[in-house]
Amino acid sequence: MRPSKLPGALLATVLAALALASCGGEDKLKIGVAGPLTGKDAVFGAQLRQGAQQAVDDINAAGGLNGKQIELVVGDDAGDPKQGRSVANTFVGDGVRFVIGHFNSGVTEPASDVYAENGILMITPGSTNPKITERGLTNVFRVCGRDDQQGKVAGEYIAQHFKDKKVAVAHDKTTYGKGLADETKKTMNALGVQEVLYEGINSGERDFSALVSKIKDSGADIVYWGGVHTEGGSILRQMRAAGVNAVMMGGDGIATDEFAALGGPGTEGTLMTFGPDPQKRPEAQAVIEKFKARNFKPEAYTLYAYAAVQAVAEAAKDTGSLDPAKVAEELHKGKAYKTVIGDLAFDGKGDVTRIDYVMYTWQKQPDGSIIYVQN
Repeated sequence: MRPSKLPGALLATVLAALALASCGGEDKLKIGVAGPLTGKDAVFGAQLRQGAQQAVDDINAAGGLNGKQIELVVGDDAGDPKQGRSVANTFVGDGVRFVIGHFNSGVTEPASDVYAENGILMITPGSTNPKITERGLTNVFRVCGRDDQQGKVAGEYIAQHFKDKKVAVAHDKTTYGKGLADETKKTMNALGVQEVLYEGINSGERDFSALVSKIKDSGADIVYWGGVHTEGGSILRQMRAAGVNAVMMGGDGIATDEFAALGGPGTEGTLMTFGPDPQKRPEAQAVIEKFKARNFKPEAYTLYAYAAVQAVAEAAKDTGSLDPAKVAEELHKGKAYKTVIGDLAFDGKGDVTRIDYVMYTWQKQPDGSIIYVQN
């Protein structure tokens, strides 16, 4: 039945209800969280979603942000650039003003273009490729470091500890994986270490026998892996099965317990670069207890996502505004905001000003599990 045919009193009631619903919608601030909730990187998508949700819950419980309750809108990009752009466009249509995400650098880049075109502020917890913040977009931020910083730490470590050893470099051809591998390679090359093998595989592959054979033939003592835990763990397991005992080194893309589950016993001794473990920070303990109560382990980027929401919220409070452009301008001023991963300040590009990558070693624990422990 068309509204024009409704009785006058009923029509007035319907219109009043619609107006009330509209006003209620305006009382909500929509913040999006986007990442790979499905697909091979789903473990990281879960971290982003859980971290953002807990931060939003805590802000809402404290009265909201600048007088508004926050509604978290969730988008699954499946780690795919095209789907990431689709999620970004959906967020635009839904009236999202701020986005926590994405995770994969190759997804964040095209999605951030959509956000820039539509005046949405984006802050990524985990996209580390340098060009994310090198394009002059004033609405793009990240709470993690960059691969030119991470690769420098990895390359220097290799040059110091494996200078007279044979080094192989492998990557998954993605924006993140190849970018990190190349930054590491550039640093170690500049310090006099030349790789005996440089090889790329396709993301999503499962049979790495060809790569393992090349590594074995090269006589590599250490294999630097540029990529995530799924392929990295499988490569490591297949290396051990083939009798290759070379040490593996990777970046933050393998910072999840699933890496050890995939890599098996041979994971022990693997080296990894990542920021200082946020789960051990005193300012994070109260929040960590909330995750434990929900039976969720806040590993890797969970607390980074929580901190991203905190940074946006604190800047919004300082400006007294929920206008993304004003909040972005405030963030660019370089003020340090207190978060669960420590004080964060942003430079003119949107990068965090601190550089804190450290080295970890995957070590076997008394209970038999293998976890990463800071050196």
